[in-house]
Amino acid sequence: MSIRSLKAFNVQLCRHAYVLASKQVRILSYPMLMPAQDSQKREAHNNLFQMSGYASKPSYNAEILKAPNCLGVTKSGLAAKAGGDSDYCRRPLPQDRSPERPMVPIGQGGYSGCRPPKGQDPSEKSLTSETSRDGASKGSSGPYGDGGKDSMDNYWKILAAVLAALGLGGLAWWLLRRRPTSQVSESGPTLLRSSDLPKHVPYLLIGGGTAAFSAFRAIKANDAKAKVLMITDEYRKPYMRPPLSKELWYSAGPSEVTKDYRFKQWTGTERSLFFEPEEFFISPTKLMDNPNGGIAVAHGFTVKKVDPSSKKVILTDGYEIFYDECLIATGCSPKNLPIFLDAPSPIKEKVMLYRTPDDFEKLKRYVDAKKNVTIIGNGFIGSELACSLANYRKSAGSRIFQIFPESGNMSKVLPDYLSKWTMQKVESQGVCVLPNASVVDIKRDNCSLKLILSTGDTIITDVVCVCVGCEANINIAKSSGLEVDRMLGGFVVNAELEARRNLFVAGDASCFYDPLLGRRRVEHHDHSIVSGRLAGENMVGKKNAYIHQSMFWSDLGPEIGYEGIGLVDSSLPTVGVFALPNKVDRRTDNLTESREKEVEKPLNEKDLPDVKCDIDNADNYGRGVIFYLKEDKIVGILLWNLFNRIGLARTIINQNRIYDDLNEVAKLFEIHS
Repeated sequence: MSIRSLKAFNVQLCRHAYVLASKQVRILSYPMLMPAQDSQKREAHNNLFQMSGYASKPSYNAEILKAPNCLGVTKSGLAAKAGGDSDYCRRPLPQDRSPERPMVPIGQGGYSGCRPPKGQDPSEKSLTSETSRDGASKGSSGPYGDGGKDSMDNYWKILAAVLAALGLGGLAWWLLRRRPTSQVSESGPTLLRSSDLPKHVPYLLIGGGTAAFSAFRAIKANDAKAKVLMITDEYRKPYMRPPLSKELWYSAGPSEVTKDYRFKQWTGTERSLFFEPEEFFISPTKLMDNPNGGIAVAHGFTVKKVDPSSKKVILTDGYEIFYDECLIATGCSPKNLPIFLDAPSPIKEKVMLYRTPDDFEKLKRYVDAKKNVTIIGNGFIGSELACSLANYRKSAGSRIFQIFPESGNMSKVLPDYLSKWTMQKVESQGVCVLPNASVVDIKRDNCSLKLILSTGDTIITDVVCVCVGCEANINIAKSSGLEVDRMLGGFVVNAELEARRNLFVAGDASCFYDPLLGRRRVEHHDHSIVSGRLAGENMVGKKNAYIHQSMFWSDLGPEIGYEGIGLVDSSLPTVGVFALPNKVDRRTDNLTESREKEVEKPLNEKDLPDVKCDIDNADNYGRGVIFYLKEDKIVGILLWNLFNRIGLARTIINQNRIYDDLNEVAKLFEIHS
């Protein structure tokens, strides 16, 4: 039996024990027994997760807002109109409760999930036993009230079940710590003991993401027989993350997702989420014996310390691995909000972050079941995911809400006028967007969550997906004596992406110095590829400086796609030039590695049609270019529905000069062609 099977059996057994304990038996000492008529009474909405028959009806009246896509959003304190348009937020009005019926805490009413037991109606049968004035149940034969002997028998049964569950849990924990070689995870790779890993490797990669795999490719290209060991706490081989919020949703159907998560790009080509198939990788136990080298992935291990002086890493169990060259590519982890972090467990189980294929599958199951989804955040992941879910749910039937405190989508990247225009486009795709709002309170309402917003609105949702950015994984920095940037986060590296001698950092976790734009930390796919490649080249002896201006891209449904490069920050002064969209212009494949040489147009083209920016005319936001200025120099460029021109944009930024007429610069992008 596998570890996962033991754990699942242990959880199931614990649940059965809990049900037995909470259904009809009270394991309470005599002084703690309280007559039913003296029980404390309170309103259902004062408790975050009341599941009894008397607490399952929320006691509020609400008026359904009539905004498009926002059926299911209610306004607190207003009376509900009969025959409203929404079935998502309407609940039965509270009914008078008899004072003789006390509130029953969860676990004492015999409820499982959100439905009463079969054949039992809480309105017909009291959930507490009838008691006499002295506190003992009628018909009692001992100090424990009615059926004292039966209660004691049940007590011993429960105790035996709990002890058995604890024993199985201990066995599962011991087996997990033992890490048998026969254990196989859901995604296929065999889990090893740390002692099965080589004691010394020429190249060691900490992290299993895009930057680490890009570094391996660069190492292998310069050292054909290189032996590379990748250590990661994930149980999947290296994969790309951008399609998780975009392409996968446009390719997925209601059926099971394919094993390698295949999807179609905007260009029509099909590919897998994974960089290479399973057969491409070598087992860590065979790595050092392979004469042609290769890459081995050690799944489920975590590094707790790097010792640059001794050139070794120490795993959490104390196992040491020595290296010649090492790369830290630990990436970043998604952030959460305090209101969800501090919430009770019944609420937390309805809140998720979004980062991995597991999160994709979990969210997809909600949408396939026609559940309502609420996304918190208006950045890249939040906005992309909202549009993707809205497109996917057209056949599923669920509702998609998006909440953020800013005034429009992508407000940290787009100018204010374009951010608000984009929000209207997102709404037109079927998303209920609620700007200038934040969650101030949460209540568990049967199987759903009731979100109370700062605007006074209330949302009934089945799951909350928090997309509010991420922070660099720098857990090993302090124990390893590595410097971390206080403002930006991430490991501080030099121009060669080196933190210490023979120790490099790449990807989201690196904080590097840009000669043009100053010290930066970038969290984009292209940066992970380029920085990982350069770090890999330097690990084999090259001394290249990181001067590349990486790009990023985003797609908000089929009508909006944009690419950016440089310092794209809405707090900077901007100049935008727009034209009507051109259906001939096609999106490019941005998931492939950045090309070393890109087609660049000369900067002396003349006699191009004149273009102007008119922010009062929304029709002009079809296609265009936006310049971001700092000290009158172009430090960032965003191409709005304008593709295959990122090389030209990079050239303009690298010139680092002041242009007298930005209108002339805009002509170079041929936005009218």
